[in-house]
Parts: sequence; C-alpha cells; structure tokens
Amino acid sequence: MLNLTPILESYGDNAVLACAGLVLGLLFGFFAQRSRFCLRAAVVEFWHGQFGEKLPVWLITFASAVVAVQGLILSGWLDVSGSRQMANTGSLSGALIGGLCFGAGMILTRGCASRLLVLSATGNLRALLSGLIFAVAAQAALSGALSPLRLTISSWWTIDGGASRDLLSVVGVGHWGGLAFGALWLLAGVYFALRNRWSPGKWLTAIATGLTVAGAWWFSYQVSKASFEVVNVQGLTFSGPSAEWLMRVLQTPAPHIGFDFGLMPGVFAGSLIGALVGREWKLEGFKDGHSMRRYILGAILMGFGAMLAGGCAVGAGITGGAIFAVTAWVTLLGMWAGAGLTDRLVDSVPPSGN
Repeated sequence: MLNLTPILESYGDNAVLACAGLVLGLLFGFFAQRSRFCLRAAVVEFWHGQFGEKLPVWLITFASAVVAVQGLILSGWLDVSGSRQMANTGSLSGALIGGLCFGAGMILTRGCASRLLVLSATGNLRALLSGLIFAVAAQAALSGALSPLRLTISSWWTIDGGASRDLLSVVGVGHWGGLAFGALWLLAGVYFALRNRWSPGKWLTAIATGLTVAGAWWFSYQVSKASFEVVNVQGLTFSGPSAEWLMRVLQTPAPHIGFDFGLMPGVFAGSLIGALVGREWKLEGFKDGHSMRRYILGAILMGFGAMLAGGCAVGAGITGGAIFAVTAWVTLLGMWAGAGLTDRLVDSVPPSGN
C-alpha cells in the first residue's frame, strides 16, 4: 500500500491531487494521441461493418481499463463503493437520453470530448472551437440555462445508490466476473489488432491509454485512505473538468484546485508532445459555414448530453464502465446507438477519427 501521508501533510491533498491529475493527464494525452484513441471512429467502423484499426484501439483501451480496475479491486488496492457513480442516486433516463445526445454530438463534431482536447493540441481549430462550446454547454447544463431541462429529464427514472448501481452485483457475477468480461473483450481487441497487423507501438499506446484510467482510480483511492479530509474517489472524465476550467476563466474566486485542475492542461500538453514527436502538428480550420454549424450543434449536444448522463465517452464510457456502474453502461449503449443512427442519417464518408 502506498504511503502518501508524509506527502499529503507537506503539500496538502488538493496540491497532490492536482499534480497527479497533471501527470496522468500528460500520459493519457500522449498515449491517446499516438494510438488515435477515438470512440467516434470506433463506432463508425462498427456500424459500417469495416472492423479496421480504430475499433481495436477502443476495445483494447477499454478492456485494459476494465481488467486493471477489476484486478485492483480484487487485490484490495481499490474500493470504488464510495464513488459518485456507485454511492449516489443515479438517473437511468438521464443516462440513456444523455448517451444518445452525446453519441449524436460526437458524430457531428467528429470526435468525443477527450478527442477534441487531444486534436486541439495538434493544431485543429475545429476541435478547439468545438471544445470551448462543449464546455459552455456543459456548464449551462450543470447550473445554467439548460439545468432545468437536465433536472427534469433526470427525474423521470432514478435508481438508488449502492448495490442497485453495481452491475456486477445486479447480475450476481462479482468482480471475478468483471475481470473475465474484460479479458474477453481484450481478446476480441487482440483478434482485430492482429488482423490489422499492428506495430508494437500501437499495442503499447492503446494498452497504456486504458491503464491511465485505472491509475486515476487507484491514486485517488490511495489519497482518500491516507487523508484526514474527505476525498472523493474518482477517475478520468472530461465534462466536469471542462466546465470547471471555463469557470476559472469567468469566475472569481475560482474553484478550488484538485485532480481535475491538473488533468486538462496535462492532456493538452501530452497530446502536443505526441503530435510533435510524430511530426503531426498542423493548423486546420473549417472548410465552410455549413461545417461550422454542424460542429457547433454537435458540441452543444455533447455538452448537454455529458452532464445529463453523468459523464463523457471516457468519464462514463470507460471510467464508469470499468467499475460496472449501471448508469455508465446505459450511457455507453446510448452513445453507440446515438452515434450509429446519426452517422447513418448525416454521413456517408468512411471513418477518419478526426
């Protein structure tokens, strides 16, 4: 067990968490940029029946996070029962409708929230603008003009915290079942990766992207155990941190620093390093007014959907999915369905991941 007590006493919980967010964000940004991790591209490949290299990236990243998180829980090094995804009352209506909105939005913006941040660091101005609008929409849904609508939809079908939100408990398979499920999906990802003749670097970056999700859960739990204050156990997510950073610019006094404070700049810096290493930094803008309207609408749908669902493609789809929170899985299914339907309605081009 990691002994963090001396460090926490010297520097304080918030500063330590902020540094951890910065380091894990740096790693996630670098590995996500190099692996081309993108839920939108994976979904499009799946619905098009192409099964190229984008789908196995997502599968291996997701499965690596699941296997690592469930392994940590089984070893006694992690307990997520006190996390908001498990302990708090959840909304199944919010998870489903929010997931559908988010899935539609990420097709229109050609990337989920994390992918927009990664692409912004590579010089993609479309992604930068979409990310800013995503943050505004997320804040509006959290406590602004869109908040009443979010609260209304969330109230339609709620679920109690505790065992009711634990999918492994609901189906009665326990954490060994969760580990086996993750291993099964890992094998599926390995099959498609081998079929696409991945390079060793591709394997490393896809697996490492998933392990950063497990790392966030593990480190925040270690801090919560060592601290004399109440510290939330949390993983990687991008909707809440995006809204928080927006308020840091617009509001005085700014919110307290913490894990999310370091995460966003860490991901940006890691993605920038990845783009420079791969010589992929390049300024890109909008082609025309029509495409700009598409990106703006998509960013609004994603921002509202993420706050309604309680997480983005990483926050709910992988972070929440890795601990088998019921609402996270409903959100993930909604994202796949909403993205597939929107792609069929508005797009006919092959997936690009951008």
